[in-house]
Amino acid sequence: MNNILLVIDIGNTNIVLGVFKDKDLVFEWRISTDLRKTSDEYVLTFKQALECSNIEKSEITEAIVGSVVPNLMPTVPKAIKKYLGVDPIIVDENTKTGISNKYASPKEVGVDRIINAVSACEKYSTPIIIVDIGTAITFDYITENREYLGGAIAPGIGISSEALFTKTAKLPKFEIEMPKKVIGDSTVSSMQSGLVYGFIGLIDNIIEKILEEMHKTKDEVTIMATGGFSYLIAKQSKYITIIDKLITLDGLRIINEINKND
Repeated sequence: MNNILLVIDIGNTNIVLGVFKDKDLVFEWRISTDLRKTSDEYVLTFKQALECSNIEKSEITEAIVGSVVPNLMPTVPKAIKKYLGVDPIIVDENTKTGISNKYASPKEVGVDRIINAVSACEKYSTPIIIVDIGTAITFDYITENREYLGGAIAPGIGISSEALFTKTAKLPKFEIEMPKKVIGDSTVSSMQSGLVYGFIGLIDNIIEKILEEMHKTKDEVTIMATGGFSYLIAKQSKYITIIDKLITLDGLRIINEINKND
């Protein structure tokens, strides 16, 4: 019989649900993060998601949650327990991960960054740089000995585009997409160019600085991207060679395997 695992990645913008049958992801569902929802409302959300995917709740025997939104803890775990009758593993600084967290204060690291590091070490060769292009843009470096050293954090492209709209009198809202050319011939195309090419430059420059600091060439390090804007930005990078949108869900599955028998 397959082990059926529910994984939940709670981010600042979205909550991603995934169901694994052994190591195979058979279902993925993305909803907006809503701090106002009660545990009962999240029960209804989970019910709808599983029913739409033809998954019986009785099939799910395990669950794990990773969150960077403290205000949704314990709301979401409570909903899991209420709906599925399963006590989920909650990923925090005390959870076994198989990597060594070398941050000065380990509990300060967002659990999403550690989850991604666990997954990257399992799926790709080390050392590795992970660029997560989401609400914020995070850069993480993991050594060949599976040591998480830390990295850098920058504001995300969505935050920056919203700031252009809300903090200026005349600049409009616009779709974030690859501009046809760098020199925009309209306000919207100029904003698209500034944001997209600006963030490509930011990402490549920080990667260069990390490589210099670690005395590595780009050929000695796996450089990968994940996150909502990874396809838009990373494809234009001089350094990123892998885009993996599922790295966080895979990381939750791996951490569950490490911890479920404790």
